[in-house]
Amino acid sequence: MVKHQPLQVYERQLCLSCITGIYGCRWKRYQRSHDNTTKWELLWSLILLFTFSLLLIWSYFWWEADNDYNEFNWFLYNNSGEWTDGTVPILATTAAGFTYIAFLMVLALCHVALGQQLNLHWLHKIGVTASLLTTIVGIISVNQTWTQEWDIIPISLQATGPFLHVGALAAATALSWIVAGQVARAEKTIFQVVVVLLYLSVLLGLYVLPLYITSPCIMDPRTLKPRPEVFGHQGAPMLAPENTLWSFQRALQMNVTGLEADVAISVDGVPFLMHDLTLRRTTNVDEVFPDRKTKAASWFNWTDLQQLNAGEWFLKNDPFWTASSMSQKERNLTSKQRVCSLEQLLKMASDHNITVVVRLRRPPRDHPFNSTWINETLQVVQNSGLLQSLVMWTQDDEREQVKQWVPGFIQTSLVKHSPEHLRSSGIRGLLLRYNQVDADEITNFSKNNISLTLYTVNEPWLFSMLWCSGVSAVSSEAPHILRKVPSPIWLMSPRTYQLIWVSADLISFAVVIGIFILQKYRMSGIRSYNPEQIMLSAAVRTSSRDINVMKEKLIFSAQPQ
Repeated sequence: MVKHQPLQVYERQLCLSCITGIYGCRWKRYQRSHDNTTKWELLWSLILLFTFSLLLIWSYFWWEADNDYNEFNWFLYNNSGEWTDGTVPILATTAAGFTYIAFLMVLALCHVALGQQLNLHWLHKIGVTASLLTTIVGIISVNQTWTQEWDIIPISLQATGPFLHVGALAAATALSWIVAGQVARAEKTIFQVVVVLLYLSVLLGLYVLPLYITSPCIMDPRTLKPRPEVFGHQGAPMLAPENTLWSFQRALQMNVTGLEADVAISVDGVPFLMHDLTLRRTTNVDEVFPDRKTKAASWFNWTDLQQLNAGEWFLKNDPFWTASSMSQKERNLTSKQRVCSLEQLLKMASDHNITVVVRLRRPPRDHPFNSTWINETLQVVQNSGLLQSLVMWTQDDEREQVKQWVPGFIQTSLVKHSPEHLRSSGIRGLLLRYNQVDADEITNFSKNNISLTLYTVNEPWLFSMLWCSGVSAVSSEAPHILRKVPSPIWLMSPRTYQLIWVSADLISFAVVIGIFILQKYRMSGIRSYNPEQIMLSAAVRTSSRDINVMKEKLIFSAQPQ
């Protein structure tokens, strides 16, 4: 008679098999190991961690740079001559790369938590290397072509810092489960001490981090200044073609308090609205005047300019992904837009009694109106009927003469100077990019009665931060979005923030202590072992679909004679 007695039984560990299989292609039990990770694999773990950190910063940068996507695409257009939305491939590759690397990081942490040896598969090593190199190339490219945009990170941290701190604290607290497990499992005291000290150093740094977090929205709500005025930057270019009458009409529908326009002058002396140096991007000059398509816009006369269509490009290129949501009536109006003159804009502003920000571009040196372009522009402004007090004049050339001819203009500078210098120059306002001033400078200008208008502000979080800082006005391409921001997104008193900070620290500390005690208790009776060893079991277990008998011992017993 033959009896079967199992020497060892294994329960299926599907989750563990997936973790080790996906990370290192170790799907079988005999392929896994509890041995210490090799130095080579530790190096790859550090490379993976560095890649994850770099991609995290890169992803955060592009997430917050959403305010300036149009500016980035315009830079690309100036370099390539063709309009494309360059943010789409960047965002797609960044999202894919970050998701992939974050997934590998989670798998690596699971290996550590389960005491498994790290062994990253060679295909993943290629993927990590490709992600790292691609991110580095992207950072270098942005640093060379769009350097000023890096300022978005410290600016945005004023809005997200308090919340990112709580998130980082929660992540560090959750990580204590893995750290405590490693400490309890370790046999060397020196290793335990080093790991605990490193972890506590990170935790302590997070506990005191709010001491260095500053935000203008951490303030007494009673001291909040009135809502900043919103100017339509080139009208409402997300809803209609920029610098066209339809764009300015759409901006007025969004209740803007001012309009900002770029002004050039034609070869026959007519001031008109155009942002670019040429007409290629925003008109059909390629079709109407193909032999003159690369000429500066100022070399066209007004009759030629009126032959161009300034709206069809918007429907074709859809620069802000809004054309598809337009009604048929709006599409018809858009397709019929022409180049707008300064006179037409000023008449509209006069009818609605709103402010106009005039940004002039000097014509080429051999242009017929190179020496009289300011006089021609002033003549149009004075004949429009618009109140002088509603015109923000930004041109530095011949400013003293302009102040004498039209003393009622709001003299505005495009260059940041001290309040004392501005007052001595008779300048009452500043028009700057939002990254050119900090909260303290905003307060200083406000105290000295210098009106500060910042551009281009499209995102609610940025609008909220500038509102809390005390900015008097912003220039926006998205007045329809800012219209939906009746108050800052978040606003809390310093006392409330301190309460949240201290409470989060105390809760985190209590949870960490509890986890260390629990892990010490769990690991106290567990001995390290090698799962590849064959261990005899005296107990006989009934086979089932969830149990595999790995080895059996045959016991022969003789029948009695």
